Amino acid sequence: RHFWGWLNAVFNKVDYERIQAVGPDRAASEWLLRCGALVRYQGYQKWQQDYNGLPTGPLGKYKIEAINATDSCIMYRGFDYLDGLEHVTEIKLQKCMYIQDECLQRLSQTKNLQKSLLRLQIISCGNVTDKGIIALHKLRNLEYLFLSDLPGIREKETTADVLQKALPKLELELDLE
Repeated sequence: RHFWGWLNAVFNKVDYERIQAVGPDRAASEWLLRCGALVRYQGYQKWQQDYNGLPTGPLGKYKIEAINATDSCIMYRGFDYLDGLEHVTEIKLQKCMYIQDECLQRLSQTKNLQKSLLRLQIISCGNVTDKGIIALHKLRNLEYLFLSDLPGIREKETTADVLQKALPKLELELDLE
């Protein structure tokens, strides 16, 4: 178990020179796929899941529009890859064992995501608590938030109220015990 945690940390190490060389969308795609997530590009229906099948072409042609991190090993240390993404409208975090409150705080502080992110799903991420969910209030254009199977959420009503007050247009769907 310790070995896998170490290896996943290596996969999440940010290569700032790579971001400079190939652009934020390509570098983030490489990070996400390396960690087992899927990406969908603007103007495409198909999810990209094969690292070796990453599309080539002029730099900046493929813009990440959606991220599905189900069962992936993405963790806080890789979140700098998200900074340059300007077109991400939806993110799904499901069964992500390394996602915790700090990740959600970091997500909500990402300037580009504050503008572009419309839909977010957080499902079966056992390390997420009310604190992390409340931090999402900075995602000012968020239209839809789905929360399910999050045992760390103790104050369901309070947390929902805080979010609804901060984001009056938000459609909040809760499937929490």
